Amino acid sequence: MVLRLLQLLTRLEWPMRLLGPAFGRFNPFSPERRRDPYPLYARLRREAPVYYSRPLGIWFLTRHRDVEAVLKDPRFSVNRTAFAPPRMNPLLSLSSEFQTFVNRTLLMVDPPDHTRLRGLVSRAFTPRRVEALRPRAEALVDELLDAAARRDDADLIRDLAFPLPIILICELLGVPVADRDQLRRWTNDLTVLLDPFTGGSLEQADRSFRELSAYFRALFDARRREPREDLISALVAAESGGDRLGDAELTATVGLILGAGHETTTNLIGNAAIALLRNPGERKRLQDDPSLLPRAVEEFLRYDAPVQATDRVATEDCEIDGHRIRAGQFCALLIGAANRDPETFADPDRLDVGRAESRHLSFGQGVHFCLGAGLARLEGQVAIGGLLRRFPAFEADVTSPDWRRSMTLRGVTRLPVTLRP
Repeated sequence: MVLRLLQLLTRLEWPMRLLGPAFGRFNPFSPERRRDPYPLYARLRREAPVYYSRPLGIWFLTRHRDVEAVLKDPRFSVNRTAFAPPRMNPLLSLSSEFQTFVNRTLLMVDPPDHTRLRGLVSRAFTPRRVEALRPRAEALVDELLDAAARRDDADLIRDLAFPLPIILICELLGVPVADRDQLRRWTNDLTVLLDPFTGGSLEQADRSFRELSAYFRALFDARRREPREDLISALVAAESGGDRLGDAELTATVGLILGAGHETTTNLIGNAAIALLRNPGERKRLQDDPSLLPRAVEEFLRYDAPVQATDRVATEDCEIDGHRIRAGQFCALLIGAANRDPETFADPDRLDVGRAESRHLSFGQGVHFCLGAGLARLEGQVAIGGLLRRFPAFEADVTSPDWRRSMTLRGVTRLPVTLRP
């Protein structure tokens, strides 16, 4: 009931203004946080870096060292349903198949099951397979930019940042690109699993999961009969010590790759474009020296992280900086805050596309380090590099972008752009 109420309130700005004081030092649902979370993060990091929100019953961590430590600590689990009290698990009212799907994704499984699943998936999702996509990604960026330049209403999100990752992931998996709009609808509905406060419906996510599951089971059967040179064929065939992925695990893995992969990379590209438009000196620096692109993408990931937060649940009583975290309590790890911690990053609020070393946490840490990090980096480099090369004078109004309503994911829903050579 509490979760449903909070979901409703996040859609309306005036109740959050009225309730703001009730959240104390940190209101994660405030409109101000959505527009620019970093001043609030900085204040929380200074005043209460390990902060317990009584209204939410959640610990919020903002320092780099604390967030990194919890990400690596085996006493903190991603298996929220196993260690958290039932009142914190809204999935219990949904279908058993949907619960199985959620509980078998890599994001919800601890070692040793995680070790087994990731080992099988990693055999198919190799750096060589990802790097082989670069020529196709570069050609696709040119095609998308050509089409956008012919439009009177070019939108960087709709015309580049969204289609690039989903087309590449569909091609990598071996999913017909013609099905991408349907796949997008399903995965958009499932985004509520990454952030329950997007306003999405768990019931709709359950229905979309059943449709997505039927779609992929037919595709798995087809690849078993006639394997191809694609990731689904490799996943179906992946074996270690006689162990293979079952259909439920295959669906969970492919659904995660498809959904999390395109959503986060879309945000990376959009946020990077906004950062460059707001920092014309760094934009010119990158235009003059494209060799900085790999460093620049790491800086975009640090400076305005596509994923602002993740969480863990304590499996036993433990202590962080003198604060006792009890077994079953949740810790919200504010990656966006950790990525701007002055203890770790010099001049953290300044965009520096040539930053020599970046220990950002946007891909996580430890055993759950993002499986698709290499693909996201490649897509970011190719998209931003292509945009600056083809349209170095591109323009957009970034004074007040339409940031999506989300506590976890940070990105804009649209970014109208003028593409100037």
